[in-house]
Amino acid sequence: MRNSNVMCMEIPEDRAAIETICLELIRRSGFKEGVYLRPIIYKSDLSLGPTVKGVTSKLCCYLIKLGEYCDITSGLNVAVTSWRRLSDNAIPTRLKSTGSYINSSLAASEAKMAGFDEAVFLREDGSVAEGSAMNLFIVHQGQLITTPVSSDILVGITRNTILQIAREKLHLDVVERPIARTELYVCDEMFFTGTGAQVAPVRSVDRRVLGEGRPGPVTLQLQSLYFDVVQGKVPEYRHWCTPAY
Repeated sequence: MRNSNVMCMEIPEDRAAIETICLELIRRSGFKEGVYLRPIIYKSDLSLGPTVKGVTSKLCCYLIKLGEYCDITSGLNVAVTSWRRLSDNAIPTRLKSTGSYINSSLAASEAKMAGFDEAVFLREDGSVAEGSAMNLFIVHQGQLITTPVSSDILVGITRNTILQIAREKLHLDVVERPIARTELYVCDEMFFTGTGAQVAPVRSVDRRVLGEGRPGPVTLQLQSLYFDVVQGKVPEYRHWCTPAY
């Protein structure tokens, strides 16, 4: 809801009303677990012209069965894409905007056509940004490292969750800083995070196998703890969950 201000969007419902709509959608679907719910605020006018100010905003929500967005068990084989990550000064990357998925789609498609599972974006300066539609973490020399929000990344909810539980529950040394491309080749572990990806281990980058070629201990610890948190099994984070039934 905060990000709507970037796009000059007036939210047509308040937070409580949107929550009610989402919960009703879940109940009507009949699903009890493993769903992907996305509220979208969009510009609905039919007038021509590239502007967002003064254009009517509307809300819609959709829900699908999540299924397996990507392999979260054996590890992904990924490649650095030739496409560069959008600049936050061109199309705001910190928010989840539909238009920016063109950038994501080109990168992911290039990787998959070349036989890889996923893509890693570099920024225009050559530093690492994130995955095609997922945030990126590495484990190196005892630190859990992720790119900062100033690196043209989405400010992901799952990313924020991992940062918090890594510090508070696992007491890891967590660092947010720029990551060089070659650091991906020498790190001990790497994983992606996202609502769909959850916590997805990476096995190799540009055909260079990481560590022992399987999900590492820190990744597995965080993955297990994350699943417990989102399923309401960790009392101190249960307020993050909203019962649907």
